[in-house]
Amino acid sequence: MSEGIRLIVGLGNPGAEYEKTRHNAGFWLADAYAQKLHASFSLEKNMSAWVAKGRHNGQAIILAKPTTFMNRSGQAAGALMRFYKLQPEQVLVLHDELDLLPGQAKLKKGGGHAGHNGLRDIQQVFSSPDFWRLRIGIGHPRSLGLAQQVAAFVLSAPRAQEREAIEDALWRSEAILSALLEGDFELATRQLHGGNA
Repeated sequence: MSEGIRLIVGLGNPGAEYEKTRHNAGFWLADAYAQKLHASFSLEKNMSAWVAKGRHNGQAIILAKPTTFMNRSGQAAGALMRFYKLQPEQVLVLHDELDLLPGQAKLKKGGGHAGHNGLRDIQQVFSSPDFWRLRIGIGHPRSLGLAQQVAAFVLSAPRAQEREAIEDALWRSEAILSALLEGDFELATRQLHGGNA
């Protein structure tokens, strides 16, 4: 079994006006994970992030929510990775995903950024795509029958039915935390993907 995840970075935009928007799905899951690890976030300005520290089987786990806007997410992720002397493979990024419907969630390592500005920035700062991503489906305006432009869509709140489906995906994503921290990515993937409708 490979080494487990040590740094979890939830992506989103800071500020109350963005709190409930689809683009902040990564923040929602980071909050749920922090709760599971009995860790609370505090502002670490030098890391450009809210940081929470928890433990799992005696191992320190760092959770972060960047205080920069989405397209500068790499600033916090890079600073934390360097400070804790981690490899990209030990980092998990939680983010919203247009290509998956609400209610779906997928785990993958590496790959492109598919136009996601947060991922693009992290990939650039890490000089590597080899970090783990937990993709939380929010749907695409076209797949949901909406006329909105993508930028407006990600910066608005999901409708009640979508929010319910997203919450279900977050709940399933929460259930695989132990497997991720223990490095059992095969089990985590099987458990998570098994619930995708």
